[in-house]
Amino acid sequence: MTEAVQFTIASETIRATLTPLGAEMVGLLSDGRELQWDGDPAVWNGRAPLLFPIVGALAGGRYRLGEATYALPRHGFARRSLFEVIEHDGRRAVFRLGASEATRAVYPFEFALVVTYAVDGPALAIDVSIENHGEGPMPASFGFHPALRWPLPFGRLRADHAIRFERAEPEPIRRLDADGCLLPQTVPTPVEGRTLRLRDELFTDDALIFDRPASRRVVYGAPGAPAIAVSFRDMPQLGIWSKGGGAGFVCIEPWQGYADPAGFTGTLFEKPGVVVIAPGASHACGMRIEVVEPVG
Repeated sequence: MTEAVQFTIASETIRATLTPLGAEMVGLLSDGRELQWDGDPAVWNGRAPLLFPIVGALAGGRYRLGEATYALPRHGFARRSLFEVIEHDGRRAVFRLGASEATRAVYPFEFALVVTYAVDGPALAIDVSIENHGEGPMPASFGFHPALRWPLPFGRLRADHAIRFERAEPEPIRRLDADGCLLPQTVPTPVEGRTLRLRDELFTDDALIFDRPASRRVVYGAPGAPAIAVSFRDMPQLGIWSKGGGAGFVCIEPWQGYADPAGFTGTLFEKPGVVVIAPGASHACGMRIEVVEPVG
C-alpha cells in the first residue's frame, strides 16, 4: 500500500474519497457537487487532517514526561503517517495506525489509532478509537479538521454563509498567540444567539476556540440552499478556522483537547483537555457530516 493510493466509499447520494496517508478524507461529493476544499498548496494544503496525539501547538514545541522532554509538531504526527487499511468495502473503510519505532521516539506509548469511515444516505460518519496497549496510563488528545468549501457549491454568495449552532453560545471564546498557544484572556463570543456569520476578519488571529461549547451540532450554509450539519458526540471542544483573505474554505473542527496555554510547563498528563486512557482500555469519539435541507 503506497501513500498515493486513494479509494472511495459511497451511498446513493454521498461519496467520500479516502487515502491511507493520514487516514485522510480528500474528497466529499454530494449529488456530484464537491463539498470539500481541494487542498490548494498556495493557500493551505490540508483537506481533513486527523490530529493525534495532540491538538494544536505545544509551548516551545516540546512536552514533558517526568524528567524527559519530547518534541512534536503542531497537531501531532498522525496526519503525516501511513495507516494500514484493515477493512474496505463500498460503504465502509477502516484504518489503523499502531506504535512504531518512529512514534515511540516522540510519543513513548503503545497505542493503536483506529479510524472508521461509513456512509449512510446523505451522511458520512467518522468513528475513532484510541487504544492503550501499554502497561501504564496513556495521555492523548484527538481532533478532526475537515475543510469545507466556502462558499458551498449551491449557488449562494460567500458573504451569505453562516454557522448555526444547536444552542445559544454566550460564553466567551479563546484565541491563540503568535506561537499558536492559548492566550490567558478570553474574548467575547462572535456568535449572535445561535448564529456565527462568517467573514474573513474573524480569522485574522487564527482559529476561534470554543473550549466550553453548549452545542454538539452545527449547521453550515446559506439561506435557501442545502446545508451541511456537523455533529460531534463526545468531543468537548470546537475550533472554527479559515486562512482569511478570501480563502475558499472554512474548517469546522471538533476536538478533544487544544493547544497548550502560553507558558505552560506541566507534563503531558497535566495538559488541558487531554484524556488519560488506562492500560488495556480505549477512548471513543466521532463526528458526522450530513447534507440537510435548505436552511431558512
